[in-house]
Parts: sequence; structure tokens; C-alpha cells
Amino acid sequence: MLAISVELLHGIFRGDPDGLANTGRLQQGEWPPSPFRLFAALVAADGTGPRCAVTDGSELEWFERQPPPEVHADPAPHHQPLQSRFVVLPGRIKKQHLEYVARKGAAVRPGVRVSSRNPHIVYIWPNSDPSAVKLKALRLRASRVGYLGTSDSPVRLRVTAHLPKWEDSMSSFRPDVSGDVLLSVAKPGTLIVLDRIFDLFTERGASVTRNQFPVLQNKVIYSSPNLPRHSHSGEVVVWLRLKEAVSGRRISLVTQQFKKAVLSQYQGLFGEPPIELHGHGHRTKGYQVARFLALPDAGFRWSDGRIHGLALWMPPGTDDLVQNRARSAAASIRRLMGLDKPVDIAVMGNATRPMAARRDRWTKAARVWVTAFPAIHERRCTLDLPEISRWCQHAGLPEPTWFKESRHPLLPGGVDLAPTEVNRPNRPPLPYSHVAIGFDESVHGPVVVGSGRQRGFGLCVPCNVQAAGQPGTKAG
Repeated sequence: MLAISVELLHGIFRGDPDGLANTGRLQQGEWPPSPFRLFAALVAADGTGPRCAVTDGSELEWFERQPPPEVHADPAPHHQPLQSRFVVLPGRIKKQHLEYVARKGAAVRPGVRVSSRNPHIVYIWPNSDPSAVKLKALRLRASRVGYLGTSDSPVRLRVTAHLPKWEDSMSSFRPDVSGDVLLSVAKPGTLIVLDRIFDLFTERGASVTRNQFPVLQNKVIYSSPNLPRHSHSGEVVVWLRLKEAVSGRRISLVTQQFKKAVLSQYQGLFGEPPIELHGHGHRTKGYQVARFLALPDAGFRWSDGRIHGLALWMPPGTDDLVQNRARSAAASIRRLMGLDKPVDIAVMGNATRPMAARRDRWTKAARVWVTAFPAIHERRCTLDLPEISRWCQHAGLPEPTWFKESRHPLLPGGVDLAPTEVNRPNRPPLPYSHVAIGFDESVHGPVVVGSGRQRGFGLCVPCNVQAAGQPGTKAG
């Protein structure tokens, strides 16, 4: 992973996305600052080729080949169009400016100032893997960047190989062909064009502008947090943390009581819960209902499988009003009852611990996903790749390329359950397994498979091939 965080030192950003500022017609400022603007700032920080002072420039050639990043930023900043003003130009020209005799004035249209409630912006390349040398070079360049956009937008940059601690409280802009925001990004060959512009500017001065090089116009469509994404993918509406961890063997009871509490709060606040929450009354096949997820500590060397958090996932197509009400109902729960003893609950918010309850733990992109809780089989049949593909199709996931099955956990912290801890009373028992599933391309979580996914069974952890073991069909 590569993450570059930008801190707006004055809490504002001012930039001209399309050259409209000098016309006075710009009403919405550029937001978030485009990835290309960040790339250009890093180029300017130390130059290229023989102009480099602290790096050799090779990191930029690697950087321009990276795919469009995710951008985490304030979803609804304040856009303030600034008033045009007149400034005095140098030189003496008689009777041109009333306030300054023998001086000439010129109109300046500064554009739009964007004020963000959160001063941080984070650019994330989830699948990038920079070497230590490239990471150091990018950090050296980042330390020399003073501002983005105009000079009254001072910033401080930080380059890391992990998510910053404040990323949890931010909303994400993601590349999406059906999105609503256009952002400029760098592409292979951008450095050559920028070098050419610099050479011409050195030779001809201010008559050379970026608008003369349309090849730099590489716009990518992003979906903003304000664009409902549930039309084509489900969404987790709330992340909760338990103030006292619960044994992973209690998953069935924990998710049952969580669902009961959400339905009770929804009814008390808004009336009859919708069909998406309780799942009763569907008259067609192929529907999905809410998933009540228990979040265990799994996938790390010392993981113990205990449940540290809860999450409520709402299915695709859920109405905005229903989603907002479900979020409010779940966030209003203060205590989980029905266990050995009541457990206090809090909204995760800006908290960075416990790691198991953090959103980025379960929503990051990965090509391999491994179950933390066993997946309940959908049918009594041999578990093969077509059957796993069927599970993935029902869960809204792409076609898998391989899988691995085991009766026991495949990763540290995976929970090994007895049949009585999986199957519900007065229901026909079904087989269950721990599985590792591989995909051709990265899949964003949370990934939950099997027939018990509404109860949190089949919840998967993002993993790598080495940790999951070699692709296969069976494991001891």
C-alpha cells in the first residue's frame, strides 16, 4: 500500500480545475484536489533528470504508472466564491488608476476558496508496493512541497505504507465509471510533457501555459461519497466497537442479539422495520437482506478470534431514508444484552483501537479472502469451484479463480466452531467449512459468503496467497 496524506495548514484549498477562475464564472472550487495536482507538486519539489537535488527522479517514473488512487476527504466542504478585486500593476501610465495616480490597475479574479471541516486529505493506492528506496525518495520530495494549488493553500505532506490514523473518519472518492466527479490523474508519459513545458517556459516565459498541452487532460470519473453507491453494491452503514471483547464462539448469539437490538431501536424510533432489515415477506428469489456482522481479531500472528466490534451491512437498492434510519437505529444502541453479561457498545468514529473493529480492516481491496468464521454451505453437495462460484454470485462477488477448503481455520484467530454453535435450533443442520477464495482482480470488502452471511458466518479477512496457502480444493 502507498498512502500520501495532505494536511491543509490553513484548512482551505484554492485551485483552478479548468481555467475558469479568470473569467469570474467559477462557482465550485476543485474538490478534492486532483491526484494530478499532487503529482505535479512532487515533480516541482525536486525537478527531474539533471535538475534533481535530493533524488534521482526514478521514483516519479514509477509513480506515474500507478492506477488512479482512492481519495479520502471531506465529502461536503464549503465553497466560497471570492470577490474580484483590482490590483496595481508596475510601471507608470498616466491617468489610468483613480486611487493610485499615474498607475495602471488590473482585475484579479481569485476563484473559489474551499474550506474543509477536516484538514486532512489522503490519497491511497491499495495495491501499490513501493520499494524502500522509492518510498524514501517520495518522502524527500514530499518534505519539500509547500502548497497545493495557489500559494495561500499551504500544506504538509506525509508519505506512508499504511493508512493514517485519521482515515477512519473520512469519506472516500473512488474511481467509478458511473460516478459524478471528474479528477485529473497522471498517466505514463506525463513526465515527458511536463519536462517539455518547463523547457519552453524557460525559453519563452509566461506565454507558455498548461492549456497549450491538451495531452495533460487525463480525466478519470470518480464517485463521491454523496453519490448513493448502494444501487450497485451494498454498504456498511455503521461500525461499532465493544468495550469488552466477547469470545468468537458466541458469534451466533452476538449477531442474534445485535439484530434484535437494531430492530427494537428502529421500531422505537421510526415505526415498523423495513423488509431489508428483518428479511421476511420477500416474494421473489435472488433477494438480499441486511447482514449483522461480528468483527473478530483474526489474521494477525497473535490474533485470538475474540469479537471486538459489530457492523451493519445494508443490501444493494436500499432506499436512502431506510439506510439513514438503520444507521441511526444501530448507532443508538448503547448496550448489548442477552449474553453472559451486558456489553457496552460505542460508535467506532475516530477511534483507532481495537484494530478488529476498524473499517479499513474489512473494506480494503484484496485478491484473496479467508474466512474468520466458518461459512455455512448453501447445499448438501461436494464443495468444488462451481459451488464456490455460486456462493460468490449470491453474495454479489465476482467469479473466483480458485479456493481452498478446511474443516479447521486457515489463519490465526480463525474461529473453530462446533455444530451446535453454528446450526440454529429447530432448523435442518448444514455442513460448514473454512475457505480461502482467490479472485483474478482485487475485491473490496466486506466479503461474506455462504448461507449464514446474514448472521455473520462466512466473514472473510483480506489476505495474501502466501498466508492462505497454495491454491487447491481440500486441506486437512
